[in-house]
Amino acid sequence: RNPRKTEALSSGINAEYGGLEEAGLEKIPDLSIARMRFELTLDPNTAKELNIDQAEIKRQLMDKIKAGFMTQLYHDVSSELKLTLNNSVLEEMEAKNKEELDKLTEAIENAEKNEGESEVREAMVKKCEYLTLIGNKEESLKMLKATLEKTNTTGHKLDLHFHLIRLGFFFSDNKIITTNLDKAKELIELGGDWDRRNRLKVYSGLYAMSVRNFQEAADNFLDTVSTFTSYELMDYLTFIKYAIISSMLALDRKDLTKKVVEGADINEVLHDLPLFKKYIYSLYNAQYADFFVALAEIEGFLKSDRLLAPHTSHYVKEMRIRSYGQLLESYSSLTVNYMANSFGVSEKFIDMELSRFITTGALNAKIDKVGGIIMTNRPDKKNWQYQAVIKQGDLLLNRIQKLSRVITI
Repeated sequence: RNPRKTEALSSGINAEYGGLEEAGLEKIPDLSIARMRFELTLDPNTAKELNIDQAEIKRQLMDKIKAGFMTQLYHDVSSELKLTLNNSVLEEMEAKNKEELDKLTEAIENAEKNEGESEVREAMVKKCEYLTLIGNKEESLKMLKATLEKTNTTGHKLDLHFHLIRLGFFFSDNKIITTNLDKAKELIELGGDWDRRNRLKVYSGLYAMSVRNFQEAADNFLDTVSTFTSYELMDYLTFIKYAIISSMLALDRKDLTKKVVEGADINEVLHDLPLFKKYIYSLYNAQYADFFVALAEIEGFLKSDRLLAPHTSHYVKEMRIRSYGQLLESYSSLTVNYMANSFGVSEKFIDMELSRFITTGALNAKIDKVGGIIMTNRPDKKNWQYQAVIKQGDLLLNRIQKLSRVITI
């Protein structure tokens, strides 16, 4: 096995899987706080179904906030949870924040007077980190911007953009994320090192997944499975879960086989992820009834994840379509009864599902309701590609014609 160790937080085990956790950046901000805040927004019945103890999470969250003197987060979370602010606790937090910020400002001023640019930058970074830790988003952004202006090296600039991207993830601010991903990509082209290039792929993959671009997410995650060090974003097992979730939907069977089913790094940890192992292999081995059971459990995982929860219905629907399509590709025709038995569901359910997906064009088949037969209608791939080229060509010509009307030579 590769000498990588990670704290497997999500499954409650410690294991060794490839790169060192110490290679990650500082966990600033603490994204577990964002996860807990999300879990507390869930409907109580949903939380109960997902085995999420909201009372315990609320206690842990408030303990973290108080222990870290996170004044702004104390305000925000108390408002979200409709809790009464404890004035003595608030005053203690504010006093501690002022004391620390005064020290950090003094350190910057001292560095400006007596030391070099490198020391000034380091002092400014420490203030950025503290403002982020206490949840002061606006002041963090201002300080990070000022620090970027004082930073000359590509590597240090990239680290600050990574900080900003994490801040965006923490506050679910996509504008911050996309702006800084774009800037980081520009800097990487100017000479980013190997570690930062890999880190950027993980950050890009995580954002892509959060906005339902599972293809880009899968490509980035799979490129970094053997080199993962971004523990400031997530532990290694969570990363593998995200890679599997994205790949199962995005990759065709050939790539799924090569990169996931036969992927050494992913297979290395599947013994610690029995649900995800069942999810992969039940579809791959055409065990459709088992796959539907696994998909129902995966749905619970999606609902409990703050980045994937908004896409749960879409994802589950697309995976059902994929599994139906995989079975139908093997036959020119089959009975509704056979297909229902294969998936472990009723004929009525299969009939309703297939009718819906055939109507929308998601599946190429026809149903003979009298005979109870499903007939596949495989499209001619070359003809489809030809029609697609013609359609795109027509669109291009129309755009050129429109453009020619407004251009004067």
